[in-house]
Amino acid sequence: MFIAFRHRIFRRLFAAHVVALLGTGLSTIAIGFLVFDISGGGAAAVLGTLLAIKMFTFLLIGPLAPAIAQRVGVKRLLVLTDLARAAVAVSLPFVDNVAVAYVLIFVLQSASALFTPTFQATIPRVVTDERQYTGALALSRLAYDLEALVSPTIASMVLVFAPSAALFLGTGVGFLGSAMLILSAALPKTIAAEGEGVRSEITRGTHLMTTVPQLRGILTLHLALASVGSISMVLTVPLVLGELGGDETQAAGLLAVYGVGSITSAVLMPTIVARVGPRPYMLTGLLVMTAAMSLVWPVLALRPGQDGLPWLSVIWFVAGLGNSAVLAPMGRVVRDSVPDHDLPHVFAAQFSLAHGWWLISYPVAGWGATMLGFGPITLLLAVFAALALAFAAHLWRSPVPSPVS
Repeated sequence: MFIAFRHRIFRRLFAAHVVALLGTGLSTIAIGFLVFDISGGGAAAVLGTLLAIKMFTFLLIGPLAPAIAQRVGVKRLLVLTDLARAAVAVSLPFVDNVAVAYVLIFVLQSASALFTPTFQATIPRVVTDERQYTGALALSRLAYDLEALVSPTIASMVLVFAPSAALFLGTGVGFLGSAMLILSAALPKTIAAEGEGVRSEITRGTHLMTTVPQLRGILTLHLALASVGSISMVLTVPLVLGELGGDETQAAGLLAVYGVGSITSAVLMPTIVARVGPRPYMLTGLLVMTAAMSLVWPVLALRPGQDGLPWLSVIWFVAGLGNSAVLAPMGRVVRDSVPDHDLPHVFAAQFSLAHGWWLISYPVAGWGATMLGFGPITLLLAVFAALALAFAAHLWRSPVPSPVS
């Protein structure tokens, strides 16, 4: 996995990725405090609206990233979006109006929607060796998972000595650090497909995602992952606090177990993928995750209350393993499926369309648990994920990708 660190430019980009992730993690926590301060009893509704804004922004702005990067340059776009996020972060502590918060969050998420797919498309053009790139993907996944564990720890330490508004300062520092590291790296110029207008640039990634067999399989895997992944993302806290009668520490512990499973899978990924290839690894990972989540209802029925927590911890750990097994190798499949000049388009389309699936699965999981109960909705989501997985395996039949020109 660490073989990717032999590449000097990747080391700088990875460092930028890490500090930007820490900034994002701290901003997520700080925004929660900010929303509570300005809206009080309406905090849940405001947070729900902010989540919807985030998903809609990713869905709408993400496909524009390649066209904008082509015109302003990859490095310039990455730096400008980091600076924009830093500016929003240091402005948020002074907000005392919900409407203004909505506008600033839209700007923040728009910058993220341009930054993330552009950054993802840059890595395979910098790290061209297959073994090193597989390691780079594992490190990237590991960074995401560690951020989920480290950011709350840093936030809790800061809050001992300073008010929650100080977290936004840390957010700004993270994005500024990312911008400086990107400025110091020599990035390849964007390669444009000849004869394309703005409209076809924007739609090309979606066209490839829906026509190339491997990418259609990836898109359907995202649907399956959103279905079963929403169980842990949406239902963990209300399940533990409500259904099981647990406390916040136990809910956080269950999420941490999920993260540990994901980290474990990311560490193992390069070795296993080198032996079996990305397709079997990803399909097996999602199958394991789906099978694990299908056991939630039996556990709730047979082990009511907090007696079920040890069993759910095992399920969440296995689900975390499967989650990372699906996500970590995706970049390699994309890189092997399309030529270099199409990488920005496909990464942008994947980023946008994947968040579209989550935009559907989030409310389905939340409202489903309210109307049907936690057990039935987890089983329904797992069954739907299994059907999507079978469809993905059918669409993505060939284990050896054939690039499209």
